[in-house]
Amino acid sequence: MNREEALNIVKEFVKNENLIHHMLAVEAAMRFYAEKLGQDTELWGITGLLHDFDWEIHPTLEEHPQAGAPILRARGVPEEIVRAILSHADHTGVPRETLMEKALYACDEITGLITAVALVRPSRSLYDLTAASVKKKWKERSFAAGANREEIARAAEEFGVELWEHVENVIAAMRRIAPHIGLAGNLQPPSE
Repeated sequence: MNREEALNIVKEFVKNENLIHHMLAVEAAMRFYAEKLGQDTELWGITGLLHDFDWEIHPTLEEHPQAGAPILRARGVPEEIVRAILSHADHTGVPRETLMEKALYACDEITGLITAVALVRPSRSLYDLTAASVKKKWKERSFAAGANREEIARAAEEFGVELWEHVENVIAAMRRIAPHIGLAGNLQPPSE
């Protein structure tokens, strides 16, 4: 399975642009960690890209992601990816055993909170966002109330990365694709 094949699956099943942006953000975070940890960046990236492909057709916990697994298998997605996707949801009962499975769980929910924080900034950008800004909003429970902070903290711990270092890492990963996920805002990317 290559990225283009995975992207075709996403395009077939996902029409909501924000959901696509979320999946791209998780892909970027997964690729970042694969590079950092010396893992297979394509495998990890494709796993992140596909993890919510069935959310629009299976928008309930009774169905997502377990009802999507047979669709992925029918399209030739490797079982390693399917299993990681199944393990990213606590309710499936599929335990997270591999580093990739733990990474997916850790990268999923945090991207939504980071996106929400970026969008309320005057710049509407990831380029000037810091973990300190996310930490400030973290304490406001009414802000991005759908972002499960307990799950985010538990996932980072399970993955073995300190929470605020994890936030910095995911911001850095998402910056790489900021224009593609609507989070460049009114800033230019920093020169490297």
